[in-house]
Amino acid sequence: MSKYTNDAKQLLEHVGGSENISVVTHCATRMRFVLKDANKADVKKVEEIGLVKGTFTQAGQFQVIIGNEVSSFYNEFTQIAGVSDVASKDDAKEAAKQNMNWLQRMIAHLADIFTPLIPALVVGGLILGFRNVMEIKMMSDGTQSLIDVSQFWAGVHSFLWLIGEAIFHFLPVGITWAISRKMGTTQILGIVLGITLVSPQLLNAYGVAGATEIPFWDFGFAQVDMIGYQAQVIPAILAGFVLSYLELGLRKVIPSVVSMIFVPFFAIIPAVLIAHVVLGPIGWAIGSWISNIVYSGLTSAFGWLFAALFGFAYAPLVITGLHHMTNAIDLQLMSEFDGTNLWPMIALSNIAQGSAVVAMIILNRKDEKEQQVSIPAAISCYLGVTEPAMFGINLKYTFPFLAAMIGSSIAAIISVGSGVMANSIGVGGIPGILSIQVPDMLMFAISMLVAIIVPIILTMVFAKTKMGVNAYERLGKR
Repeated sequence: MSKYTNDAKQLLEHVGGSENISVVTHCATRMRFVLKDANKADVKKVEEIGLVKGTFTQAGQFQVIIGNEVSSFYNEFTQIAGVSDVASKDDAKEAAKQNMNWLQRMIAHLADIFTPLIPALVVGGLILGFRNVMEIKMMSDGTQSLIDVSQFWAGVHSFLWLIGEAIFHFLPVGITWAISRKMGTTQILGIVLGITLVSPQLLNAYGVAGATEIPFWDFGFAQVDMIGYQAQVIPAILAGFVLSYLELGLRKVIPSVVSMIFVPFFAIIPAVLIAHVVLGPIGWAIGSWISNIVYSGLTSAFGWLFAALFGFAYAPLVITGLHHMTNAIDLQLMSEFDGTNLWPMIALSNIAQGSAVVAMIILNRKDEKEQQVSIPAAISCYLGVTEPAMFGINLKYTFPFLAAMIGSSIAAIISVGSGVMANSIGVGGIPGILSIQVPDMLMFAISMLVAIIVPIILTMVFAKTKMGVNAYERLGKR
């Protein structure tokens, strides 16, 4: 008998037994269940299990926070439960979608597209940040930068752009690949489609505004502009789905003996043609419209109000999964304005949630069991992963969650009001400062201090109010 046996048996019982488990898998800290009947799960009893640090339901999955021991616990659980341990996370997601409405399914699709791209976007943001630091004129009485006085750093600056350009200018390739991967179609065709959107033969998207003449394909009866869609998000999404649905449809009508030849041929050619004739221009217009509205709203006289609302509401959006929609908006802002003023607010929200947990660590310093949950949760939150903090501590008590939302809102007003812009998305929490454009780092640091101090103070104040007392009594803490 291992040290996880009793807890595994209890968890199995309280989720409704093996017969109630459709799929179970795990991530870095959580067990993820897709249950046949979610009502059979006794959430209160699950949370009373010694190893369990909290639970929440998201995207159709009942998720149980275990912590760093989740991998070993998962192995023990699957043996006791007699359920398959070969189900992938993709299997779990597909099974979970049976429990979603149309809006949740749409958000899940967006998450499936952008989640595989996040590591590259994080790297790209850091690279742009390093390059911006090298461009600061801090040498020779502020007249020269590092790349002006050092050939080595000039070479590094130029070399890093090789990676930065690959990530951001050729982003449509990653998007169309991610869509083909998600839809179960031929991934190399998705890559080919993406390349046709950013081919060197085309006029670069960044050069369209200043071009005196736009090249075109002349088909005799019609002419099609040869415009590239570097860094464009929506044209790539639209084109990627058209290709996938064409391929899926052709598989149903073309005999399998010749499908390897004719399905790719009759899928990729129409998809590329439709992408450049119809979807590209439409997607570009939609993307520009969305980014202009968001950017204009954030930089207008009422930008502070938008910032306050977004900073306050972002954490609840995480609970619903709607926060995945901001990825597409951020990337579109980056392509239109060489940066995003939306992402800094997201990083500040992460910090605020972690700070509320820090206050709870201080308030509950004598509760050793809760310290085992709250300390790792605060650390992960400050590094950009908010779920353990939000679901394990803040939502359980409620008042720390509210304190974090208020702190995040105030910090967002300062960030937007001072015009803070990020180079890229993906670097969250305190390390998020590395993705901020160099001239804005000081004001972002001030915003970070607000996101740290305000939630801590408010959490401690709320703990002494009726709201805090009721929360403690509800949880049997006093």
